[in-house]
Amino acid sequence: MFDWYKKVVFENYANFNGRARRSEYWYFRLFNLIFSLITMAIDKALNLEIGLNTVYGLAVFIPGLAVAFRRLHDIGKSGWLFVIIYLAMIICAAVMIGASLSALSGVASPGGFGIGVIVSAVIVFGLAIWLLVMFCTNGDVGENKYGPDPKADGSEDISQIGVE
Repeated sequence: MFDWYKKVVFENYANFNGRARRSEYWYFRLFNLIFSLITMAIDKALNLEIGLNTVYGLAVFIPGLAVAFRRLHDIGKSGWLFVIIYLAMIICAAVMIGASLSALSGVASPGGFGIGVIVSAVIVFGLAIWLLVMFCTNGDVGENKYGPDPKADGSEDISQIGVE
């Protein structure tokens, strides 16, 4: 399992081409979560404001983005869809924060606050669920426009991940 993580981080660091099977994506996410929790615990124990977790997060940002792009490629979607969804989520979060701040300062009416927050929350939740479904969907059988099927031979050959 850890081999999938190593393959994503070390051998496919900024590889946005090809396809990533579900196991590559989810094992990377699993070990990323484990390492993040460990580095957060170390930072907390050493009372560091900006420490190992920040450095680790910056180090795995590009491989995380690349494996997400390749995962979407496996189901025949453009990797840019991931960026568009995240931008929409950021905009909705900004609307929620803005509505909250204006309601707290008394500038906006409480009714306007509720509508903006509810609509933004529903959009963010819906986009997150849609993205999760896409990441869990089985990849296209056979070759698609992003490359050959990584499971075409039926093996779990780790050397084939990220290959166009």
